[in-house]
Amino acid sequence: MNLKEKDIFDLLNEKAELYNSPDFINDDPIQIPHRFSLKQDIEIAGFLSASIAWGNRKSIINDANKMMELMGNSPYDFVMNFIESDLDKIPQKAIHRTFNHEDFIFFLRNFRRIYSQFESLEDAFLINEDETNFYHSIERFRNQFVSEQHRGQKHVSSPYKNSASKRLIMFLRWMVRKDKKGVDFGIWENIDARFLSVPLDVHTANISRKLGILTRKQNDWKAVEELDLILRKYNSADPAIYDFALFGLGVSKEFE
Repeated sequence: MNLKEKDIFDLLNEKAELYNSPDFINDDPIQIPHRFSLKQDIEIAGFLSASIAWGNRKSIINDANKMMELMGNSPYDFVMNFIESDLDKIPQKAIHRTFNHEDFIFFLRNFRRIYSQFESLEDAFLINEDETNFYHSIERFRNQFVSEQHRGQKHVSSPYKNSASKRLIMFLRWMVRKDKKGVDFGIWENIDARFLSVPLDVHTANISRKLGILTRKQNDWKAVEELDLILRKYNSADPAIYDFALFGLGVSKEFE
């Protein structure tokens, strides 16, 4: 494809405007945390929904719903007050694909530990002065959240192992981005949107390659940083806005 760079970003800005609207919520896992108003409920519902966000979107939403129901639709209250017999009632089967009941319980225990230390998950993701993205922040969070060797830790990806950390990056977009469109929550006050990246999945990566704004073939952390360089050139304050555009181009199949 031979679009000039300015044309590419005119297109991306147009698509971002189109897809960053409340209509986006209806078919997206972000609808799950949108049911809540308490900050910690939004964080837990968002983190769990993002953690299982691979595969069919309808299935992701259904399975995220299951987790909310298992917590009595009060995630923070459940996390802080569950007793062992509550955990025994969780059916011993998969929640979503390879994310099973053991992984869910592992997450619940670690949420309690994190919320015993911090008022908000934001405190576990703070960016240091010399950092330009979430590379170190995600790893610091991971080291705090994964308290022991457990099969569930594979669901908390590590940029230090060159993972694109797509699900965590998506969760961070939900919590950090602030605008008046009503999709992202923007409830974290101490982390700036300029540090965000686009969650890199198969679709956003392929569209980025077709547009010529990503050359790296692997969908890994190095690809995230390569895409960051060009997206931040066009919107240094809010680079993750282009997630809506790349998603929208994928859905509309304009470049297939």
